[in-house]
Amino acid sequence: MRFATILALTGFAAAIPTPQGGPSGHDVTIEGIAFAGSGCPAGSVAGQLSSDLTTVTLLYDSFVAQAGKNIPASQYRKNCQLNIKLKYPSGWQFSVFKADYRGYAQIPSGDTGTCKATYYFSGDSKQISSTSIIKGPYDDNYIKTDKFGVESTVWSPCGVEGLLNINSEVRLSPPDATKPALLTVDSTDLKFTQIHYLQWQTCNK
Repeated sequence: MRFATILALTGFAAAIPTPQGGPSGHDVTIEGIAFAGSGCPAGSVAGQLSSDLTTVTLLYDSFVAQAGKNIPASQYRKNCQLNIKLKYPSGWQFSVFKADYRGYAQIPSGDTGTCKATYYFSGDSKQISSTSIIKGPYDDNYIKTDKFGVESTVWSPCGVEGLLNINSEVRLSPPDATKPALLTVDSTDLKFTQIHYLQWQTCNK
């Protein structure tokens, strides 16, 4: 799989308040994002880390599933595999505990739209997944929030910088070429947006 890469997404060197129970904002940056898949061609993904280190926002220009007349079956499902490298001080580890999906869906009666994301760290076999399902008929903006239970949380490894992997997909089912359908995340500019909420802890906990 060929990955496109965004490097040095920093811009957090100014004075930033330290989140309670987390490392200093001076010391945490997104060092790089690599991505590949039908939903994220080269140049179509941007990432931003909030100043308080509690959220990672990802923007996708081309992550749109469509169905309907003259639309090929390859458009019914789109996926994107991302590798996000966070640079942060030794002695800390982080996890994703909640995810937001915001956007627009046009789904006919009898059809279903699905947004799914699977999270894992390189070198660790444990995974967690979040799934948001929208059942038709539906024609409106939507906001979906998925929370992960404590028992299912995965933490970045201690002693090394954590490479967070996110495998995302948007899907329309059952595919019906006679009914127009659309699943994206911004009704105006068709940008797929995910917001991932982070929590931090020291490695000796």
